[in-house]
Amino acid sequence: MKQRMRKNVTLLLLLALVLMLSACSGGGEEVDGPKIGILQFAPHASLDNCYDGIIQGLADAGYVDGKTCSIEFINGQGESETNSLAAANFVNSGKDIIIAIATPSAMPAYAAAKDAGIPVIFSAVSDPIGAGLVLDIDAPGTGASGTSDGLNYEGQLRMIRAFQPDATSIGILYTTSEANSLAQLANYQAIAADFGFEIVAVGITDASEVASGAASLVASGVDCINNLTDNNVVNNFAMVTAAADPAGIPCYGSEEEQVARYGCVASETLDYISLGHITGTMAAEVLNGGDIMTLPVRLVSDSEPVYSQINMDKFGLELPEGYLGIRERNE
Repeated sequence: MKQRMRKNVTLLLLLALVLMLSACSGGGEEVDGPKIGILQFAPHASLDNCYDGIIQGLADAGYVDGKTCSIEFINGQGESETNSLAAANFVNSGKDIIIAIATPSAMPAYAAAKDAGIPVIFSAVSDPIGAGLVLDIDAPGTGASGTSDGLNYEGQLRMIRAFQPDATSIGILYTTSEANSLAQLANYQAIAADFGFEIVAVGITDASEVASGAASLVASGVDCINNLTDNNVVNNFAMVTAAADPAGIPCYGSEEEQVARYGCVASETLDYISLGHITGTMAAEVLNGGDIMTLPVRLVSDSEPVYSQINMDKFGLELPEGYLGIRERNE
């Protein structure tokens, strides 16, 4: 009985947190127009860029918060239970559509919305089929669709090889329950040998293990660390560089904000604002009467290399031939 009471108290506290986050994060003024819920898994730069792009995409299609629609935004703060409760709150409050940013938000959003018939548009989901969000990329058939961030795996490994020609091993830290991380890791493992690399992977279960996982990679003697779009790791990336920098191990990012803000030396990067913009226009298409069941998933894979001279200087690295003139990103 006591255990059940403690669980109920915990759920009530989480629900109160969700309602507080909704009030603080942005609930648009009620207007005569569709009600849109936007759920973002965690507060980090690439997902923030997705959100900004989504708002732009909706506005460009005529959906402006407080004027032609009502947008309620909740940031799940990287907590699975908070994201699940927020998704349920969106359904119970009668949202016309839910937009979910990142796989750990998209999965609970779809789970909550599917029986209610509320369409879900996701953003930055690397493996929507593996996450159980769609049956097929071209014909989703589930009530969910959106954008997939297709990392340029070959471009990233080619860049690392150019920056560190003598490197033989790449460390990757990933969350074992994140479908996007498992898919990205598998893709790197499949082609790493083509570039002369061995992938040394360390799995973690949650954010509390980021520091110990990074320490394990450093202790294994990897030549560098390559970051995924793993939300737990990105949201706590200072712990990775705190272990890697003193050991002289460069980190490479999966997108440019990890270079500009989090200490990575370079990245073959996607444009997450553009990804979000496409997501917003897809949501608008559904609001305008488009069929969510047949709306194809949009794979966004165009990339460009970026670097940080400040971060490169920490390791005595220089821009290699073939990368001279690429865009620099420093905070």
